[in-house]
Amino acid sequence: MFTKGDKILDKSLPKIGEKSLFTEELEQALGEGSLDFVVHSLKDLPTILPAGMALGALLKREDPRDAVVMSKKFKEKTLSTLPKGSVIGTSSLRRTAQLARNLPHLKVENIRGNLNTRLKKLDDEKSAYAAIVLAAAGLKRIGWKDRISQIMEPEEALYAVGQGALGVECRESDWETRSLLEPLYDMETTLKCVCERSFLKTLGGGCSAPVAVASSLEGEELKITGAVWSLDGQTLIKDTCKGKLFIPKDDGEPPRKCPYQEPRLYCGVVPGRMNALSLHGAEQLGKDLANNLIEKNAIDVMLEARNTIANSK
Repeated sequence: MFTKGDKILDKSLPKIGEKSLFTEELEQALGEGSLDFVVHSLKDLPTILPAGMALGALLKREDPRDAVVMSKKFKEKTLSTLPKGSVIGTSSLRRTAQLARNLPHLKVENIRGNLNTRLKKLDDEKSAYAAIVLAAAGLKRIGWKDRISQIMEPEEALYAVGQGALGVECRESDWETRSLLEPLYDMETTLKCVCERSFLKTLGGGCSAPVAVASSLEGEELKITGAVWSLDGQTLIKDTCKGKLFIPKDDGEPPRKCPYQEPRLYCGVVPGRMNALSLHGAEQLGKDLANNLIEKNAIDVMLEARNTIANSK
Protein backbone atom coordinates (compact mmCIF):
# COMPACT_ATOMS: atom_id res chain seq x y z
CA MET A 1 0.00 0.00 0.00
CA PHE A 2 1.16 3.54 -0.75
CA THR A 3 0.52 6.46 1.60
CA LYS A 4 0.42 10.19 0.98
CA GLY A 5 4.01 10.50 2.16
CA ASP A 6 5.08 7.87 -0.38
CA LYS A 7 3.27 9.51 -3.30
CA ILE A 8 4.20 13.18 -2.93
CA LEU A 9 7.95 13.43 -3.50
CA ASP A 10 8.31 16.95 -4.93
CA LYS A 11 7.69 18.73 -1.60
CA SER A 12 9.39 18.63 1.78
CA LEU A 13 7.46 16.71 4.44
CA PRO A 14 6.50 19.75 6.55
CA LYS A 15 5.03 21.51 3.50
CA ILE A 16 2.74 18.55 2.76
CA GLY A 17 1.32 18.55 6.30
CA GLU A 18 2.44 16.97 9.52
CA LYS A 19 -0.22 14.41 10.47
CA SER A 20 -0.35 10.78 9.41
CA LEU A 21 1.65 11.22 6.19
CA PHE A 22 2.82 7.60 6.19
CA THR A 23 0.00 6.00 8.19
CA GLU A 24 -3.47 7.30 7.28
CA GLU A 25 -4.27 4.85 4.45
CA LEU A 26 -2.94 1.91 6.45
CA GLU A 27 -4.95 2.86 9.54
CA GLN A 28 -8.10 3.24 7.44
CA ALA A 29 -7.71 -0.34 6.20
CA LEU A 30 -7.00 -1.47 9.76
CA GLY A 31 -10.18 0.20 11.00
CA GLU A 32 -12.24 -1.38 8.21
CA GLY A 33 -10.98 -4.81 9.22
CA SER A 34 -9.19 -5.72 5.98
CA LEU A 35 -5.91 -5.74 7.96
CA ASP A 36 -5.25 -7.13 11.44
CA PHE A 37 -2.05 -5.26 12.20
CA VAL A 38 0.37 -2.84 10.55
CA VAL A 39 4.13 -2.53 11.06
CA HIS A 40 5.31 1.10 11.14
CA SER A 41 8.59 2.88 11.48
CA LEU A 42 7.76 4.34 14.89
CA LYS A 43 9.16 7.78 14.11
CA ASP A 44 6.47 8.15 11.38
CA LEU A 45 3.62 7.37 13.78
CA PRO A 46 1.86 10.35 15.45
CA THR A 47 1.90 10.37 19.25
CA ILE A 48 -1.91 10.44 19.26
CA LEU A 49 -3.40 7.47 17.44
CA PRO A 50 -6.87 7.39 15.86
CA ALA A 51 -9.67 6.32 18.20
CA GLY A 52 -9.77 2.56 18.65
CA MET A 53 -6.16 2.02 17.57
CA ALA A 54 -3.22 0.94 19.72
CA LEU A 55 0.39 -0.16 19.50
CA GLY A 56 0.30 -3.86 20.29
CA ALA A 57 4.10 -4.20 20.46
CA LEU A 58 7.34 -2.28 20.05
CA LEU A 59 10.09 -4.49 18.64
CA LYS A 60 13.74 -4.39 19.66
CA ARG A 61 15.22 -1.12 18.48
CA GLU A 62 17.92 -0.91 15.83
CA ASP A 63 20.57 1.84 16.05
CA PRO A 64 18.59 5.11 16.56
CA ARG A 65 21.41 7.43 15.47
CA ASP A 66 21.81 9.34 12.22
CA ALA A 67 24.27 8.18 9.56
CA VAL A 68 26.17 10.10 6.90
CA VAL A 69 26.64 8.63 3.43
CA MET A 70 29.35 10.44 1.48
CA SER A 71 29.55 10.71 -2.29
CA LYS A 72 32.45 8.80 -3.86
CA LYS A 73 34.55 11.93 -4.35
CA PHE A 74 34.43 12.71 -0.62
CA LYS A 75 34.55 9.17 0.78
CA GLU A 76 37.57 9.93 3.00
CA LYS A 77 35.90 13.02 4.51
CA THR A 78 33.62 13.65 7.47
CA LEU A 79 30.96 16.37 7.65
CA SER A 80 33.31 18.64 9.60
CA THR A 81 36.12 18.29 7.03
CA LEU A 82 34.02 18.83 3.89
CA PRO A 83 34.84 21.96 1.87
CA LYS A 84 32.89 25.12 2.62
CA GLY A 85 29.60 25.25 0.72
CA SER A 86 29.32 21.47 0.29
CA VAL A 87 25.68 20.41 -0.21
CA ILE A 88 24.14 17.97 2.29
CA GLY A 89 20.83 16.30 1.47
CA THR A 90 18.13 15.67 4.05
CA SER A 91 14.34 16.02 4.25
CA SER A 92 14.38 16.51 8.03
CA LEU A 93 13.98 19.89 9.74
CA ARG A 94 15.59 18.36 12.82
CA ARG A 95 18.75 17.45 10.91
CA THR A 96 18.73 20.72 8.97
CA ALA A 97 18.61 22.83 12.15
CA GLN A 98 21.39 20.88 13.86
CA LEU A 99 23.63 20.98 10.79
CA ALA A 100 23.06 24.73 10.45
CA ARG A 101 24.00 25.28 14.09
CA ASN A 102 26.94 22.87 14.40
CA LEU A 103 28.37 22.93 10.85
CA PRO A 104 27.54 26.36 9.38
CA HIS A 105 30.10 25.93 6.56
CA LEU A 106 27.78 23.38 4.91
CA LYS A 107 24.72 24.02 2.73
CA VAL A 108 21.64 21.88 3.37
CA GLU A 109 19.14 21.06 0.62
CA ASN A 110 15.96 18.99 0.64
CA ILE A 111 16.08 15.45 -0.74
CA ARG A 112 13.06 13.12 -0.90
CA GLY A 113 12.34 9.55 -1.94
CA ASN A 114 12.91 6.11 -0.50
CA LEU A 115 16.35 4.83 0.45
CA ASN A 116 17.15 3.56 -3.05
CA THR A 117 16.09 6.84 -4.63
CA ARG A 118 18.17 8.99 -2.30
CA LEU A 119 21.29 6.90 -2.72
CA LYS A 120 20.82 6.95 -6.50
CA LYS A 121 20.62 10.75 -6.42
CA LEU A 122 23.83 10.88 -4.36
CA ASP A 123 25.68 8.44 -6.65
CA ASP A 124 24.73 10.24 -9.87
CA GLU A 125 27.89 11.64 -11.50
CA LYS A 126 26.15 15.00 -11.92
CA SER A 127 24.90 15.04 -8.31
CA ALA A 128 25.28 18.29 -6.38
CA TYR A 129 25.23 16.42 -3.07
CA ALA A 130 28.48 15.87 -1.20
CA ALA A 131 26.64 13.68 1.31
CA ILE A 132 23.21 12.74 2.57
CA VAL A 133 22.09 12.12 6.15
CA LEU A 134 19.80 9.16 6.83
CA ALA A 135 18.67 7.02 9.75
CA ALA A 136 21.35 4.40 10.43
CA ALA A 137 18.60 1.86 11.16
CA GLY A 138 17.28 1.90 7.60
CA LEU A 139 20.70 1.33 6.07
CA LYS A 140 21.51 -1.48 8.49
CA ARG A 141 18.17 -3.24 8.06
CA ILE A 142 18.45 -3.30 4.29
CA GLY A 143 22.00 -4.66 4.50
CA TRP A 144 23.84 -1.53 3.38
CA LYS A 145 25.89 -0.90 6.50
CA ASP A 146 28.98 -0.56 4.31
CA ARG A 147 27.55 2.62 2.76
CA ILE A 148 27.76 4.41 6.13
CA SER A 149 30.64 6.89 6.14
CA GLN A 150 30.02 8.39 9.58
CA ILE A 151 27.73 7.75 12.55
CA MET A 152 26.54 10.92 14.29
CA GLU A 153 26.68 10.52 18.06
CA PRO A 154 23.98 12.23 20.18
CA GLU A 155 26.55 14.89 21.13
CA GLU A 156 26.69 15.80 17.42
CA ALA A 157 23.05 15.26 16.50
CA LEU A 158 20.07 14.18 18.56
CA TYR A 159 17.73 11.78 16.76
CA ALA A 160 13.99 11.68 16.03
CA VAL A 161 11.50 10.39 18.58
CA GLY A 162 11.13 6.63 18.07
CA GLN A 163 13.87 6.47 15.41
CA GLY A 164 15.15 2.94 14.82
CA ALA A 165 12.14 1.26 16.42
CA LEU A 166 9.28 -0.63 14.77
CA GLY A 167 5.76 -0.32 16.15
CA VAL A 168 2.99 -2.82 15.44
CA GLU A 169 -0.41 -1.12 15.35
CA CYS A 170 -3.66 -3.03 15.81
CA ARG A 171 -7.24 -2.41 16.90
CA GLU A 172 -7.39 -1.78 20.64
CA SER A 173 -10.38 -4.11 21.00
CA ASP A 174 -8.77 -6.97 19.05
CA TRP A 175 -7.66 -9.08 21.99
CA GLU A 176 -6.73 -12.06 19.83
CA THR A 177 -4.20 -10.05 17.81
CA ARG A 178 -2.94 -8.26 20.93
CA SER A 179 -2.21 -11.60 22.61
CA LEU A 180 -0.33 -12.77 19.50
CA LEU A 181 1.79 -9.61 19.54
CA GLU A 182 2.62 -9.67 23.26
CA PRO A 183 5.73 -11.90 22.97
CA LEU A 184 7.28 -9.42 20.51
CA TYR A 185 7.62 -6.67 23.13
CA ASP A 186 11.12 -5.43 23.91
CA MET A 187 11.14 -3.89 27.38
CA GLU A 188 14.06 -1.47 26.94
CA THR A 189 12.80 -0.21 23.59
CA THR A 190 9.29 0.26 24.95
CA LEU A 191 10.36 2.23 28.02
CA LYS A 192 12.61 4.54 25.99
CA CYS A 193 10.07 5.09 23.24
CA VAL A 194 7.14 5.69 25.61
CA CYS A 195 9.29 8.33 27.30
CA GLU A 196 10.25 9.92 23.97
CA ARG A 197 6.68 9.87 22.64
CA SER A 198 5.40 11.38 25.89
CA PHE A 199 7.95 14.20 25.52
CA LEU A 200 6.83 14.94 21.95
CA LYS A 201 3.14 14.58 22.78
CA THR A 202 3.41 17.08 25.65
CA LEU A 203 5.25 19.55 23.42
CA GLY A 204 2.72 19.06 20.65
CA GLY A 205 5.49 18.54 18.11
CA GLY A 206 5.55 16.88 14.72
CA CYS A 207 7.58 17.11 11.55
CA SER A 208 6.83 20.86 11.26
CA ALA A 209 9.28 21.84 14.00
CA PRO A 210 12.86 20.75 14.76
CA VAL A 211 12.50 18.51 17.84
CA ALA A 212 14.89 15.70 18.79
CA VAL A 213 15.88 13.38 21.63
CA ALA A 214 18.39 10.84 22.92
CA SER A 215 17.55 8.31 25.62
CA SER A 216 19.37 5.61 27.58
CA LEU A 217 18.46 2.99 30.17
CA GLU A 218 21.10 1.84 32.66
CA GLY A 219 19.73 -0.63 35.16
CA GLU A 220 16.59 1.05 36.47
CA GLU A 221 17.65 4.60 35.57
CA LEU A 222 16.08 6.08 32.46
CA LYS A 223 17.70 9.22 31.05
CA ILE A 224 16.37 11.40 28.26
CA THR A 225 17.72 14.54 26.59
CA GLY A 226 15.41 16.60 24.43
CA ALA A 227 15.77 19.78 22.42
CA VAL A 228 13.92 22.26 20.22
CA TRP A 229 15.58 24.49 17.60
CA SER A 230 14.58 27.39 15.45
CA LEU A 231 14.57 26.56 11.73
CA ASP A 232 17.97 28.22 11.22
CA GLY A 233 19.40 26.41 14.24
CA GLN A 234 20.42 29.63 15.96
CA THR A 235 17.98 29.23 18.86
CA LEU A 236 18.37 26.07 20.94
CA ILE A 237 16.38 25.03 24.01
CA LYS A 238 17.70 21.81 25.53
CA ASP A 239 17.47 19.89 28.80
CA THR A 240 18.00 16.44 30.33
CA CYS A 241 15.90 14.51 32.84
CA LYS A 242 16.52 11.18 34.51
CA GLY A 243 14.68 9.00 36.98
CA LYS A 244 14.54 5.52 38.45
CA LEU A 245 11.86 3.18 37.19
CA PHE A 246 10.36 0.17 38.93
CA ILE A 247 11.59 -2.72 36.77
CA PRO A 248 10.70 -6.11 38.32
CA LYS A 249 13.04 -9.04 37.82
CA ASP A 250 12.07 -11.29 34.95
CA ASP A 251 11.04 -14.59 36.51
CA GLY A 252 9.33 -15.83 33.37
CA GLU A 253 5.89 -14.88 34.62
CA PRO A 254 3.96 -11.92 33.21
CA PRO A 255 2.93 -9.25 35.75
CA ARG A 256 -0.43 -9.80 37.32
CA LYS A 257 -3.26 -7.69 35.99
CA CYS A 258 -6.43 -6.65 37.71
CA PRO A 259 -9.25 -8.63 36.03
CA TYR A 260 -11.75 -5.85 36.72
CA GLN A 261 -9.89 -2.94 35.19
CA GLU A 262 -8.99 -2.30 31.56
CA PRO A 263 -5.28 -1.36 31.37
CA ARG A 264 -4.75 2.07 29.86
CA LEU A 265 -2.52 2.97 26.96
CA TYR A 266 0.81 4.76 27.34
CA CYS A 267 1.16 7.16 24.41
CA GLY A 268 -0.81 4.64 22.38
CA VAL A 269 1.17 1.62 23.65
CA VAL A 270 -0.69 -1.24 25.33
CA PRO A 271 1.11 -2.52 28.46
CA GLY A 272 1.21 -6.11 27.25
CA ARG A 273 3.40 -8.14 29.58
CA MET A 274 5.14 -5.07 30.94
CA ASN A 275 4.74 -3.59 34.39
CA ALA A 276 2.39 -0.59 34.40
CA LEU A 277 4.46 1.23 37.05
CA SER A 278 7.51 1.19 34.79
CA LEU A 279 5.52 2.52 31.84
CA HIS A 280 3.92 5.21 33.97
CA GLY A 281 7.34 6.33 35.18
CA ALA A 282 8.71 6.50 31.63
CA GLU A 283 5.68 8.46 30.45
CA GLN A 284 5.96 10.91 33.35
CA LEU A 285 9.67 11.48 32.74
CA GLY A 286 8.93 12.49 29.15
CA LYS A 287 6.27 14.92 30.37
CA ASP A 288 8.66 16.42 32.91
CA LEU A 289 11.30 17.04 30.25
CA ALA A 290 8.78 18.66 27.91
CA ASN A 291 7.50 20.90 30.69
CA ASN A 292 11.07 21.98 31.46
CA LEU A 293 11.48 23.07 27.83
CA ILE A 294 8.07 24.73 27.81
CA GLU A 295 9.15 26.85 30.81
CA LYS A 296 12.09 28.00 28.67
CA ASN A 297 9.73 29.15 25.86
CA ALA A 298 10.05 26.08 23.62
CA ILE A 299 6.45 26.50 22.42
CA ASP A 300 7.19 29.97 21.04
CA VAL A 301 10.17 28.62 19.09
CA MET A 302 8.06 25.79 17.67
CA LEU A 303 5.17 28.11 16.74
CA GLU A 304 7.55 30.42 14.90
CA ALA A 305 8.88 27.45 12.91
CA ARG A 306 5.37 26.27 12.03
CA ASN A 307 4.24 29.74 10.98
CA THR A 308 7.30 30.17 8.78
CA ILE A 309 6.61 26.86 7.03
CA ALA A 310 2.89 27.60 6.66
CA ASN A 311 3.62 30.97 5.06
CA SER A 312 6.08 29.40 2.61
CA LYS A 313 3.59 26.86 1.17
